[in-house]
Amino acid sequence: MKKLDYDIVVVGGGPAGLAAALEASVNSNLKILLMERSERLGGILEQCIHNGFGLSYFKEELTGPEYASRFIKEVEKKDNIDIKTGTMVIDINPDKVVIAENVEDGLFQVYAKAVVLAMGCRERTREAITIPGNRVSGVMTAGTAQRYVNINGYLPGKDIIILGSGDIGLIMARRMTLEGCNVKGVLEIMPYSSGLVRNKVQCLDDFDIPLYLNYTVTAIHGKDRVEAVSIAKVDDRLNPISETEITVSCDTLLLSIGLIPENELSKSAGVKLDGVTKGAIVDEKRETNIKGIFACGNVLQVHDLVDNVSAEAKIAGRSAVEYIEEKFDKLDKPIELKPGNNIAYLVPHRIEYKINDEKYIEIYMRVHKPMEHIRLCVLDEKGNILDSYRRDIVVPGSMETIRLKSEFIRNYDFIKVEVQE
Repeated sequence: MKKLDYDIVVVGGGPAGLAAALEASVNSNLKILLMERSERLGGILEQCIHNGFGLSYFKEELTGPEYASRFIKEVEKKDNIDIKTGTMVIDINPDKVVIAENVEDGLFQVYAKAVVLAMGCRERTREAITIPGNRVSGVMTAGTAQRYVNINGYLPGKDIIILGSGDIGLIMARRMTLEGCNVKGVLEIMPYSSGLVRNKVQCLDDFDIPLYLNYTVTAIHGKDRVEAVSIAKVDDRLNPISETEITVSCDTLLLSIGLIPENELSKSAGVKLDGVTKGAIVDEKRETNIKGIFACGNVLQVHDLVDNVSAEAKIAGRSAVEYIEEKFDKLDKPIELKPGNNIAYLVPHRIEYKINDEKYIEIYMRVHKPMEHIRLCVLDEKGNILDSYRRDIVVPGSMETIRLKSEFIRNYDFIKVEVQE
């Protein structure tokens, strides 16, 4: 088996992997290998031809391919970054030995000093929520439909029902409408949309596409192709209310019911995962419990904005360099970050190192339920409020960030973040 040696291996050539590799390159002369299973770099951005990317990171509005191309061009210029596309990573062990295969090299091993996990995420399918009915054609994830339309040039159907109001589902409601399809409605089992507010407005409201909250699909009908679906309102426990069930004719059902981080490789490396995010448990450097293995982007936590993916990936790429160069300056003891009232999770999960040049640590989070006119409060272990951040509205579909100032990185056992009215 062919054996290669690199300082840093980045697994995944989407927005997270590109940003991590680039950041590691500009901060060192280390030898970096970027591996991507597709034939092209860019990841999911390749099929996201709508605009709205880059507003935060580049301060201008770009399409997905335009956003990706900016990073790809810079990465391809770097002499210390080798790129292997069409390469499937099969295994990573705790000693940072990466096993992969491709047509050119066959099966090969890469010995790394640091590994950055940037494999992204995948969509939940029909099987994840067990919708009853026949296994007919015309049932697919919204992302699959997006690829059919934007990359392959195929129209997946004409009369569309969308289950789930995730961002991809909202965007595809608009896309299918623009292609002349009849989008009969978007169903959402929760009492609120799970996508960004701006996507709900721009993709549904602007096109008069109805959003049915507290609704789900209870059955799929048809012999060879979807002919109709049964839908029903749900109760407080999200169980269908039988007397509200109706049948709606359609030829396509698109599913936008959530994303799952691609952490099979993380598990094989011994990385511990968070039960809420389904991503790795990390410190502020984005280092996992396995020393020298870092995680970033949608494999760590599902982001709303690719701009935030890039910003987080830069942390991981820079940290991989610092790890190899032994520049980490540890605290006497780590500080745990605990989610409090109406906070679903916090990333990072703990603070391990002293803040030297940085003035703050950015903390990502999501809330359990929508609230208006609240404060995101940072509390010490005694319940004293260290800092607070006002928000007019918080919703589960939009990630929130706060900046924990360096002055609060003290000898605490834990720091808590919670919502207060």
